[in-house]
Amino acid sequence: MKIDIFLDRQQLVLFDDVGGQLANYKISSAARGAGEQKGSFQTPRGLHVVRAKLGYQLPLNAVLVGRRPTGEIYDAALAQAYPDRDWILTRILWLSGLEPGVNRLGQVDTMQRYIYIHGTPDCEPMGVPVSHGCIRMRNEDIVDLFDRVPPGTRVNIYE
Repeated sequence: MKIDIFLDRQQLVLFDDVGGQLANYKISSAARGAGEQKGSFQTPRGLHVVRAKLGYQLPLNAVLVGRRPTGEIYDAALAQAYPDRDWILTRILWLSGLEPGVNRLGQVDTMQRYIYIHGTPDCEPMGVPVSHGCIRMRNEDIVDLFDRVPPGTRVNIYE
């Protein structure tokens, strides 16, 4: 099983072990484009792995901060109370780079940059780059993907 993410098409494709397409989702990557540097707020390119899966069995729209559920469920009132929060909802697939000097170690380490595939409010656009570096997905889509992929799944991010 593997995941390919195409930043130019704002698309995530899940493949089985023999290359058959299992699912295709619209995503939203970084508003600042592709890049690997810490603090860039860009989406890192290259070969990654799903290092950890967080949020198993949380309800849709459950809010996560620092990779932990807060007990909150995202809604319009919560959004209004915290207008500047970068919402991470429902599930997290935490990525780790596999290419030293490209997306692993030093100033380009994807895992240390806390780059995830995660849920986002359904009012946020998909198919356009607006994130702070992560890969955002619809909440129902991230649950579907989360349930299909094990830790260790390879993720290739193409510009």
